[in-house]
Amino acid sequence: MKYAIWLPLFDELSDPLLVAQLAAATEEAGWDGFFLWDQLWWRPPVREVSDPWITMSAMATATEQLRIGPMVSPIARRRPAKLLRETTTLDRLSGGRLILGVGLGSDRFAQEYSRTGEEIDDRIRAERMDETLEILTAGWTGEPVRHHGKHLLVDDVQFLPRPVAGRVPVWLAGFPGNAKPVRRAARYDGFFPVNLTSPEQVAAPAAVLRDLRGDLDDYDIAVALEPDVDPRPYADAGATWCLMDVDPVTLQLADVRALITAGPPK
Repeated sequence: MKYAIWLPLFDELSDPLLVAQLAAATEEAGWDGFFLWDQLWWRPPVREVSDPWITMSAMATATEQLRIGPMVSPIARRRPAKLLRETTTLDRLSGGRLILGVGLGSDRFAQEYSRTGEEIDDRIRAERMDETLEILTAGWTGEPVRHHGKHLLVDDVQFLPRPVAGRVPVWLAGFPGNAKPVRRAARYDGFFPVNLTSPEQVAAPAAVLRDLRGDLDDYDIAVALEPDVDPRPYADAGATWCLMDVDPVTLQLADVRALITAGPPK
């Protein structure tokens, strides 16, 4: 299993230079990845929030081996052509270390969609997300993209240069017990079941993914666990990555530093 720090860019952690320094310390301490929330704002008492994409650029230049990425980004609200350019540029800046975590997101946590006029219907956002992923994967090939979808249009545009390895790995997030995200994740590179309460919630989708794909070779299943939770049962259930989960409301910079310095629980 690989281990990563997973942080919201809230309040004390809203300084991108500080987070880049934390990423360098994370790499030095032997962690495998450093992933960021992708939020525009959050509920009180959180007041200050930073952009993960700009912050990841600073992280990329401060590290050499650490995997980085948004975990997860609600890409249905993004313009796919702009996101295509951003992901490729960040992947090349990092030397091919970007992992793109994506999901539907939800309006219930901070009303990010309803308060900015974004689509709040989950079904429509799912359609837009699928189309966006199709455009991304087509664009990363370097061949002209011809996408005339229900919601999105890219009419014969070539996107060069390509990512370092030819494409960016994509992890799909979903809540346990929801079959659609698992089927969608089977078409990509990883699955991130969120809000887990037991290893069985990993084993069940892992079995489905294995059936859909034929095997899970070169495929990742990520879990978010609090630092005091034993990751071994989740690894036995099929997880390949463990993201250290923290409470955004009680999060303190000193606690983050201590977690990083302690190193991964290998």
